[in-house]
Amino acid sequence: MTLQQLLAQATERLAAAPLAYGHGTDNARDEAAWLLLWQLGLPLDTDLDARAAQAVSAEQQAALLALVERRIESREPAAYLTREAWLQGLPFYVDRRAIVPRSFIAELIVQGSIDPWLSPHTQQVLDLCSGNGSLAVLAALAWPEVSVCAADISADALAVARINVDRYGLQERITLLQSDGLNHCPGPWDLIVCNPPYVNAHSMAALPAEYRAEPALALAGGCDGMDFIRALLQRLRQQPAVLRHPDGVLVLEIGHEREHFEAAFPHLEPLWLSTSAGDDQVLLLSAQALATWARAPETNP
Repeated sequence: MTLQQLLAQATERLAAAPLAYGHGTDNARDEAAWLLLWQLGLPLDTDLDARAAQAVSAEQQAALLALVERRIESREPAAYLTREAWLQGLPFYVDRRAIVPRSFIAELIVQGSIDPWLSPHTQQVLDLCSGNGSLAVLAALAWPEVSVCAADISADALAVARINVDRYGLQERITLLQSDGLNHCPGPWDLIVCNPPYVNAHSMAALPAEYRAEPALALAGGCDGMDFIRALLQRLRQQPAVLRHPDGVLVLEIGHEREHFEAAFPHLEPLWLSTSAGDDQVLLLSAQALATWARAPETNP
């Protein structure tokens, strides 16, 4: 059997199963290619077309098809089966203790889209709701002059983050901190990046099995998805010194919850940042914008 034939067989098997994607791939063929490359120990950017005629041993064939069956039977994201997720071209360790990393903030960091709002004096960065630490690692790599704190309420997630921080040799620049929101993160921070739990209750109830395999703590945002975000913005309003003035910025991911965000904070005027998923997934709030909002009499969230 050739590599091309094996890929076709794996794709056909995945396509016939009632699976959901969204943890690094969005279709059966790409998922099959990911599993194939991982099983064969090949780089993710391998040109499969160039290797189409490559012979695959019976042992390799059996191993891949067994992995495909595990994906179908378990309904776990492929990243949990391989213990590896890729974000902006970099591999990260992940297991069921942490959400599979897929934040659009990652592309904003790597592409330099946040840079125009940073100050020459930006030094202290907080990755709030850090999960497996991937955003903290990307921030430390993108901005060699900064120190990063990766904070999460989950000790399990921070144990996964430790693996990734150590993997990239960033122990001296990334601090791991267990914190419920900003409770143990007094700052002042020059930049806060946050991919919080924001999925509303209706959407949580409808999630496919692949998403239910992830820690609900990292996904569920309450009735309208805004519970964590309300607490975060309330803290920044009550304690504005958490975000350094006048140049501090908050970059916040809210997924598909823009309608709920705007209903919860009708007088807040964020800057919406463009990502590959559109212009309504990630927003930016400057310290000055937050201060103006906090002074308004009708800002009760």
